[in-house]
Amino acid sequence: MSVMPSGKQPTGKGNRSRSPAAEQSPRRRTDRVPTRRSFLNRFWLFLAALGLIEFGIMLVYFFRPRQPQANRSKKGTRVAVGRVVDFVPGSVTAFPQGKFYLARLEDGGFLALSRQCTHLGCTVPWDADQQQFACPCHASVFDMAGRVVNAPAPRPLDRFAVRVENEVITVDTRRRIRRTQFKETDIFYAHNPPR
Repeated sequence: MSVMPSGKQPTGKGNRSRSPAAEQSPRRRTDRVPTRRSFLNRFWLFLAALGLIEFGIMLVYFFRPRQPQANRSKKGTRVAVGRVVDFVPGSVTAFPQGKFYLARLEDGGFLALSRQCTHLGCTVPWDADQQQFACPCHASVFDMAGRVVNAPAPRPLDRFAVRVENEVITVDTRRRIRRTQFKETDIFYAHNPPR
């Protein structure tokens, strides 16, 4: 058998021509075996994409408006706060366990006010010297009845229902009452209201 200089075998009667599929090796050149470098590159891309997704979710939750505190369902109870004679007219008493203030107005009426500012939900302390609630976060100011004196708070402090049974005051903290404006009917009187 003679070999041609070009490296091809002569085609004769005894030689069959091979098909192109038969000439290729079992492993094609287009198939790549994954290398360690390509695996690590894909792994780092996957981790970067995962980090970006987590960062995006974090941004969404950071900039999403909060649900108003008045609409959240929280377990509460009825809190017995004391006898009517224990609260002096013109005083405000804090009840941290119930998250409210009990205000006894000058005319003898009672209001149980939420401790959360209606602007962004910060805890509002009572300033006895100024006779007002002053929010430390954005300087909203409320009077003793919870009315807005200084914005940015959009509405009065939320309140809780007050009841008197056998001269004992109880506050129902199971349901916060959202107020859009102050009404005289918000005030609870243990006895007849003044005229």
